[in-house]
Formats: sequence, structure tokens, C-alpha cells
Amino acid sequence: MTQFPQAFPGTRMRRLRQAPWARSLVSENVLTPADLVWAVFVHDGEGRVPVASLPGVDRLSVAEAALAAKRAKALGIPAIALFPYIGPEGKDADGSGALSPGGLVPRALKAMKDAAPEVGLITDVALDAYTSHGHDGLLDEDGSIPNDATVERLVEQALVHVGAGADVVAPSDMMDGRIGAIRYAFEEEGFTNAMILSYAAKYASGFYGPYREAIGSAAALKGDKKTYQQDPANSDEALREVALDLAEGADMVMVKPGLPYLDVVQRVSSTFGVPTLAYQVSGEYAQIMAAAQNGWIDGDRVMMETLTCFKRAGAAGVITYFAERAAEKLG
Repeated sequence: MTQFPQAFPGTRMRRLRQAPWARSLVSENVLTPADLVWAVFVHDGEGRVPVASLPGVDRLSVAEAALAAKRAKALGIPAIALFPYIGPEGKDADGSGALSPGGLVPRALKAMKDAAPEVGLITDVALDAYTSHGHDGLLDEDGSIPNDATVERLVEQALVHVGAGADVVAPSDMMDGRIGAIRYAFEEEGFTNAMILSYAAKYASGFYGPYREAIGSAAALKGDKKTYQQDPANSDEALREVALDLAEGADMVMVKPGLPYLDVVQRVSSTFGVPTLAYQVSGEYAQIMAAAQNGWIDGDRVMMETLTCFKRAGAAGVITYFAERAAEKLG
């Protein structure tokens, strides 16, 4: 019999891999529905409208969003992240629709909170869904994004959201100083318990295409977002962004996109020791679904594998379009 060199006499790493019970017993990371945040799109119409580039994902009416909140509660999903689809008629250069207390997001928040008060509601604070130019902030005549004027708008938007029942606001705009400005406004207005989840490390990525279709900003976007979103080549910069946002009053931080930036997730979570979420963005979801539909991969297996990888990297939770499907599997 061939003799194999051993690191230590009798060492065989495969022993603990032989049976499902053993693999389960020694698993270093365990995924549960409590690790998931369900990313949900809402629209100002009736019923459900499929998003072509996100197979299996629909835009939901306010009534359907309320049902989704009940579904999340039943599946043990702790929170829903809400994103609005705004048609061309609801857009303008200043994104003024984002500030309406009677707008789509406030109405959806109320309906969802009435339906399932135990489910946390997270809202996106940015103007891109509401602007005719598709940017997350205001747009000057020279094509630049004015930072401080945009922050003033974002503060108003965040106040509208918490006033309508949002538990967490998640500024995704990447303007400098917006976390501190929102936190100060919350304290001044008595929303001391409102949480802020900062998109602290949000990259200028090519993985956002299907999302922009889903919220109606793809056709509107003029230029790109590289002057405010981070360079994909950088990770030290992400640590500086996170440090600033925590100092300004963020309760949680996020890395976006997810899988291509697992190294950043790991660095942020281990460096700061704060709740760090990852966003499994639309391009990641669409790739998995497209490959699965072509029979090239086992879609459910890859779904669960990728979600577990976020946990391994140190994420406290994952925002994902797979949340409902994954929670059903985890059952």
C-alpha cells in the first residue's frame, strides 16, 4: 500500500466530512432566516409587475407590499429594505417627489407596519429614483453633484421616512457628511431611536444595471456616479469612509456590492467590530438566475452558498432579492 506523508501520525482531515451530522456539528458558520433582509420594490399601481432583468422579482403595489411584510414575519425574516419605482411623470430635476409625506414610500411604510409591526422597515435615502437625471443627488448646470445642497434634501427625505414609520434609514447617496446631518436632525426632531444604516462603502460598480431598471432610473441616468461612489480598486478608502460614518452617528454600515467585495466586508467587520451588512446586488442575483435558467448551475445550491459566504466574511446580515426563497429553504 502506498504510504502518504502525514502532518501528524493519524491526521486525516476528511474524518469530520464523512457524515451530514458531523459536517453540521463542526460548521463554522450557520445561515438562518434571521440573517436576511428582503429587498423589495414597490410601485404606485395595482398588483405585481415583473422586473424583466430580475427573474422572479416583481414590483409590488402597496397592498402587495403589506402582504410581503406578513410573509416576512411568517418566514422569520427580520427586516425588509424598501425601494420605490417612480415613473417618468413622478420625476423632476430636484427629486422633489422624495419629500412628499403622501408619496409612495410613506404610504407603503404605513401599510406594511400596520400589517406586520414586528418586521423592521429599512428605507433607501437617495434621490436617484425621483430625479429626471438619475443621480443620487442634485445636479448643477456643469454636471457636478453639489454635496451640501444634496445633503439638505436627504435630511428632509430621511425625516419623511421616519415620520411615516421607517425603523431604519439607509443613505445610499455617498455624499460627505450626510450621516451626521441626518443624525442631528433626528435628535432635534425627537427621533432619537431611529436607526441609520450607512451605505458606507458603496462602489461605482457595473453590477447595478438590473436595479436601475427596477426603480426606473436606468434610462434617465446622465453620465456616471464615479464622483461620489468609490473606486473598485480601493479598500483602504472604505475603512476611512466607515470610520467617518460611525463617528457621525451610524448604527450599522454596509458594503455594496457584495460578492466581489468580500475582502472589504471582512476588513470592515474585523476592523470596527460593528454590525456590517452586505448587499447582494441586482447584478449578482441576475447572474445566478440566468445561469440557473440555462442549466449551467444549480441555482438553489449557489444561492445558499453565496449567502453563507457573506456570513463567513463577517457580515451580520445580507440584503438580498433571494431572501424569501432562501428562508423557505432554511425553513
